[in-house]
Amino acid sequence: MTSSLPLYELLFEENDLRELESDVWNDLPVPANLKIEQKTYDIDICYRGSYTRELEKKSYYVEFVNPRTYGDKLDIHLNAELYDPSHFRNKLSLDFMRDIGIHTPESQHIFLVQDGNPLGLYLQLESVDQIYLESRNLPLGPIYYATNNNANFSLMRKGKKKKSLVSGYQRKVGNEQDDQYLIELIKTINTSPIASLSDSLPNLLDVENYLKWLAGAVCTMNNDGFTHNYALYRNPENGLFTIIPWDYDATFGRKVSGGVMNYDYVPLTGKAKNKLTTQLMNVPEFRRQYKEIVEDILETKFTVEYLKENVMKLHESLRPYVLNDPHIKKGIRQYDREPSFIFRFIEARAAFLKDELKQLK
Repeated sequence: MTSSLPLYELLFEENDLRELESDVWNDLPVPANLKIEQKTYDIDICYRGSYTRELEKKSYYVEFVNPRTYGDKLDIHLNAELYDPSHFRNKLSLDFMRDIGIHTPESQHIFLVQDGNPLGLYLQLESVDQIYLESRNLPLGPIYYATNNNANFSLMRKGKKKKSLVSGYQRKVGNEQDDQYLIELIKTINTSPIASLSDSLPNLLDVENYLKWLAGAVCTMNNDGFTHNYALYRNPENGLFTIIPWDYDATFGRKVSGGVMNYDYVPLTGKAKNKLTTQLMNVPEFRRQYKEIVEDILETKFTVEYLKENVMKLHESLRPYVLNDPHIKKGIRQYDREPSFIFRFIEARAAFLKDELKQLK
């Protein structure tokens, strides 16, 4: 195979591999070596993901030990993307979010080999951490990963009061004192009168950033990402939280299982279970701002004409690696149909959102 993607090779001691494979739900890493471009790194590695851990093709979290970094990265995520028939929705969506003005983690496809045997095509994702901030000239501040559906910006979950307002969040950067900023944001969202939110919320949240993120999530129809699969970063210089997308494989008309999701499944204003989105849409000023953002994106960025080049480039460049991936090569016919599927979704979704915008006052 002529290689244009980076080739990564995992090397395990037999006992370490046996320990890793003994419990797919164990988050404790085992030591290994990772060879990249003729250089070998000592690493710690464990499985990552939720429902995908029991699949034959696993996703991995890799932390560099010696040298301590790979390039400027302390760690990386290697996603199998097994349920996505295109194997590039995650990257396509993150590229799109960046195009509309949202900071996103870097992503690139690689081909992974283990002890000489192909594991297949993977998407490498950058962690949102202190290195992420440094590379974008952003001041060091707390970062929280939204890890489950408790991260809904509400005081409640399924009709019950939460035991902690930071439930659903994993603090990646910062300390316990920083939690008070997140608690203040959530309390403000839930206890401020609607009439005063336009004054109070912009002191805690970069509202424009959030509305752009919401527009991107709605266009790509990331049904899975309104109450988790995002990160929050607080800039200490202006005191504002911004939102960063993460893990966007279930987009462009596909469910997390890979099944079809109808173009009208997610409403124009997002999912109501996200309390922050609901409150913002209740404020006329923010609602009008959101409408203008979506209108602009639908005219300029969320079109087949704009996205076609990137879709076809990804499809054509990855096709040889799909054919050499032992887990997905039998699905090549469906893989070849996915660009047309994505283009049909974009057209139908854009038309639906334009009709919905007529009702948004």
